[in-house]
Amino acid sequence: QVQLVESGGGLVQAGGSLRLSCVASGRTFSNNAMGWFRQAPGKEREFVASIAWSGGNTAYADSVQDRFTISRDNAKSTVYLQINSLKPDDTAVYYCAASQLYRSTLPPRGQYQYAYWGQGTQVTVSA
Repeated sequence: QVQLVESGGGLVQAGGSLRLSCVASGRTFSNNAMGWFRQAPGKEREFVASIAWSGGNTAYADSVQDRFTISRDNAKSTVYLQINSLKPDDTAVYYCAASQLYRSTLPPRGQYQYAYWGQGTQVTVSA
């Protein structure tokens, strides 16, 4: 059974940092792109960042560019999201996702391009 389990969320003051982790089990995703999405209260889930299978290419939403960094450790089946300079607008449930695209060099941004999803981890940023 494929599982993606996120961790690292929490309550943090504006300007603070968090590192989210997502551990995959049940199969390897070392040849697949991984991504992070988020859903704020009352809003639709949106793309945050994604990383190609090799880690060589990354993509970010404009709203998080220069503040968020996605990385992966295929040996640990783990993808990370380093979040710096947090803002109250970053408050959301953050979801990890795994794509079925095999060795795509372009990390996908669309939710429809991801087949597996975690349960999410809550990030709350206080002003």
